[in-house]
Amino acid sequence: QVQLVESGGGLVQPGGSLRLSCAASGTISSIYAMGWYRQAPGKQRELVAAITSGGSRNYAESVQGRFTISRDNAKNTVYLQMNSLKPEDTAVYYCNLKRRVGLMYDYWGQGTQVTVSS
Repeated sequence: QVQLVESGGGLVQPGGSLRLSCAASGTISSIYAMGWYRQAPGKQRELVAAITSGGSRNYAESVQGRFTISRDNAKNTVYLQMNSLKPEDTAVYYCNLKRRVGLMYDYWGQGTQVTVSS
């Protein structure tokens, strides 16, 4: 099994910054990608950013240029640096890990709240 532990959420004013961290443990071989999704009240969960084991990055258009995803393979940790935060970034942010063992398997963290408000 895979365990994902997130940290770094909180309340920040518009224009501020936050850094989310997600540490993976357990059976973490054959990782295809790690990333962050978010879900705002009344909305579907959406991809924010992802990074593959090869280092390729993918961002939602709404966060392009403001958010940066990075990964420390030695620590099995993925980070999301969020700058120039906007009220519409308010959501619960979930860490995701994808393992490819024949099929693709998804694992999720418990979620961390990010609130952007003055």
